[in-house]
Amino acid sequence: MQIWSHNIDVQDLNDKGKGTLNAALGIEITSFTENTLTGRMPVNEQTIQPAGVLHGGASVAFAETLASWAGSLAVDDSRFHVVGQEINANHLRAGISGQWVQGTASPVHLGRKTHVWEIRITNEDHKLVCISRCTLAVLEIPGQYTRAEERTGS
Repeated sequence: MQIWSHNIDVQDLNDKGKGTLNAALGIEITSFTENTLTGRMPVNEQTIQPAGVLHGGASVAFAETLASWAGSLAVDDSRFHVVGQEINANHLRAGISGQWVQGTASPVHLGRKTHVWEIRITNEDHKLVCISRCTLAVLEIPGQYTRAEERTGS
């Protein structure tokens, strides 16, 4: 079952990421399915720690980026937007400098007021580097519909 509320244009998502943390970390959205969103991030001088492997903070930023994009695509963006509320991550294996990691966000819960997304980050050998869970708050855009208008259709 498709969860997206509108059409997804991968290039448009990447263009919107220009001049943001997404671009600074080299994050790119690469594909989507009916209920997942996938991207990639290089393991390079912008994303490694001094020990030369993927920085856990970069993994968390990547995970929240994927969850936030996915959440924003799963709501009616004329009425709602999403913001990160909580994120956790388990770092399971080192991301190796010079390679790419791939992340896929999948919904765990898509509620009226919150979303929970699981993000699995893997290396080029498809081995799990990090698993993360991100909770998003779904917020109504101010000045849209009141509850009474929703009920009556006014």
